[in-house]
Amino acid sequence: MAPAGVPGHNGGMNAILNVIWLLFGGIWLALGYAAAGIVCCVLIVTIPFGIASFRIAAYALWPFGRTIVDRGRGPGVLSTLGNIIWLLVAGIWIGLGHIATAIPMFLSIIGIPLGIANLKMIPVSLMPLGKAIVPTDRPGITPYGQYRGSYGPAPYGATAYPGRDGRF
Repeated sequence: MAPAGVPGHNGGMNAILNVIWLLFGGIWLALGYAAAGIVCCVLIVTIPFGIASFRIAAYALWPFGRTIVDRGRGPGVLSTLGNIIWLLVAGIWIGLGHIATAIPMFLSIIGIPLGIANLKMIPVSLMPLGKAIVPTDRPGITPYGQYRGSYGPAPYGATAYPGRDGRF
């Protein structure tokens, strides 16, 4: 059992919010990103955009309890160039779509967390290359086990840097 006060350890609430999110638009958003991923995978040059679209689709399907972080290494030239192309071709329109769909969600009390989740997707929809989706209880660990960020003081004399699995 996780200690109280540790961020990201509210699995029950995340599950409820994810189900509500799924029913009120998450499925359509994920299907849209998946369709964009299929279209992007038609040409060899746009396969990285397709992979990024599939990654965003998985995040759009179940966003609560996960967050977006940089992969841990600086963006390369191709990643930066790809993000600029994505921003100009699709990113601006997708970001505006997230804003337009978040506004009605904010009109009800139940919809406020859904609107926040929708707005949380804007950075990755603007520049998706070089991003990773990780659990919120370990945002400093990328899927490749690289240490990112600060975990604060180590408990009970453990080392300040977690191992490859993210534990002390």
